[in-house]
Amino acid sequence: MAILYPFSTITRYCLFLLLFAGATRVIAQPYQNGHISVTFTDSARSNRSVPVELYYPADVAGDNVPFAAGLSSAPVIAFGHGFVMTYDAYFNVRDAVVSQGYIIAFPTTEGSLSPSHQEFGVDLAFVLQRIQALGGTTGSVLFGKVDTFHCVMGHSMGGGAAFLAAAADPGIKAIATLAPAETSPSAIAAASGITAPALVFAGANDCVTPPADHQLPMYNALVSSCKKYISITGGSHCQMAESSFTCSIGESSCTPQPAITRPQQHAVIDAYLVPWLDHQLKSSCVQGALFDSALAADPAITYLGNCVLCPSLSLAEQPVADAAVAYPNPCGAYLQLKLPYSGPAQIRICSIDGREVAAQTFAGGQPIAVSQLAPGVYFYEVGAPAMAVFRGSFVKR
Repeated sequence: MAILYPFSTITRYCLFLLLFAGATRVIAQPYQNGHISVTFTDSARSNRSVPVELYYPADVAGDNVPFAAGLSSAPVIAFGHGFVMTYDAYFNVRDAVVSQGYIIAFPTTEGSLSPSHQEFGVDLAFVLQRIQALGGTTGSVLFGKVDTFHCVMGHSMGGGAAFLAAAADPGIKAIATLAPAETSPSAIAAASGITAPALVFAGANDCVTPPADHQLPMYNALVSSCKKYISITGGSHCQMAESSFTCSIGESSCTPQPAITRPQQHAVIDAYLVPWLDHQLKSSCVQGALFDSALAADPAITYLGNCVLCPSLSLAEQPVADAAVAYPNPCGAYLQLKLPYSGPAQIRICSIDGREVAAQTFAGGQPIAVSQLAPGVYFYEVGAPAMAVFRGSFVKR
C-alpha cells in the first residue's frame, strides 16, 4: 500500500501538531503500577487454567492497591510473551502503557519448549473476556474500572498468537504486535480475517524472525481498513523486550546483529505505541494526528500504512491512500510505478534496514531498472518539486 503526503502539508502539519503534542504531555497523568495475580478457568476448554499477571493504573505502586482515584476507567491489553520468554521481559511495555492509563494482562501459559500457538491465541482472547467480567465483579480492584475497548498484543510467538486471537474474536478492537512470528496454525493466514485496526512493529536487523518472512506477509495479508507497519532501522528481534537470556541465545547465533541499542529501540516503540493506542482505544484524534506526523519526519524508521488516523486535524491537502502502485510486485530486472501524473519524478529506494540503495530521476510510465538490487524487500519514496511524495514497498526476486 502507498500513502500520499503533499510536501507543503508535511512541514505545516508537523508544526501544527507539535503544539498538541506539548499540550497532551502536560496533561497526561503518569500512573503507578498496581498489580494482582489471578487465575482464570475456561470451562469451554476442559477447565483450562489461565494464570495471569495483571497490572493497572494506581496512585501508589504495589500489590492489590486501589485503582487510580482520578481515572474513571481504562482500556485493557492482553499481551502474549515470546517463545520460552517470561512476562517480566515486557516490563518496558507495561511501564509505557500503565503509566498512561491502560490495564495490561500477561497470561503465563504456553511457556514450554513445545507450546500450542492455537491455545495461546485462545488464552489471549479469553483473558480479555474475563477481565471485562472482573470489571463487573463487586470486590474486585477493577470493579467499575474496565473500559469496553480492548487490544491484543504480543511479541514474537505471542505476536503471532495475537493474530490468531484477533482473527477468532471479532470483538477485539485492535491489534498491536512486536516482531510477530509465524505460527502453527498460520498467523499470516489468520491476518486475512482481521479487520480491526492493526499496528505491526518490525526490527530491520531481525535475524530471528526476518521481516520478509514474518511481519511483512502478516501486514500485507491484513484486511484492516487502517493498518500501519513500522520498521525500526537497526532494530532487532530481542530488543523489542527487556534483556532475556533465552531470546539472546537464538539472536546471538544469527546475523545481522542489532545496529542500535536496546534503549534506542524502546524509545521508538514508546514514541508510537501509546499515541496509536490512545487513538484506537480512547478516540483521541490529537494523538492519532501526532502519530502520523511523527512517522512522516522520523529518520529512525521506515513505514507503511493505508490510512490517516485523524483526517479532521489535517490541513487542506489530505493524505490519500493508494495513490501510487508498484508493479509487477514481486519484480525482476525492472519496476514500474503507476502515478497520477506523467512528468519527471525522483525515486529513492531503501533496503529494509533503512539504507538508501538507489536513486534516480524518471518519467511517468518509464521502467525503473532494479537489476542491481539483491533479492529482498525494499521501500520506495517518489516525489517531484511542488507535487507529492508517495511511499510504498516492493519485493525484488
